[in-house]
Amino acid sequence: MSFDIEHMATLARLKLTPDEKVRLSGQMGKILEYIEKLSELNTDDVEPTAHVLGLHNVFREDEPIAKPLADHNPISESPAHNKGHYEVPQII
Repeated sequence: MSFDIEHMATLARLKLTPDEKVRLSGQMGKILEYIEKLSELNTDDVEPTAHVLGLHNVFREDEPIAKPLADHNPISESPAHNKGHYEVPQII
């Protein structure tokens, strides 16, 4: 199996020296040989998965920690308010 290390470097936006190209060509060749060997495995009885580990929700339960707005009126604590609305300086 052959591949073009320069083309891959261009796609990855890498600038490789000639020594790096030689070294990476050998390493990439070994990786591709291993992938080719893996494709020979019989996977007929293996169910397709999107993730190898069982997934579960890792978030904590949603519990309110502050008073609801019905019990607390933040508008009344604002520096300027009128009839249940915040008052702000006119900008236009």
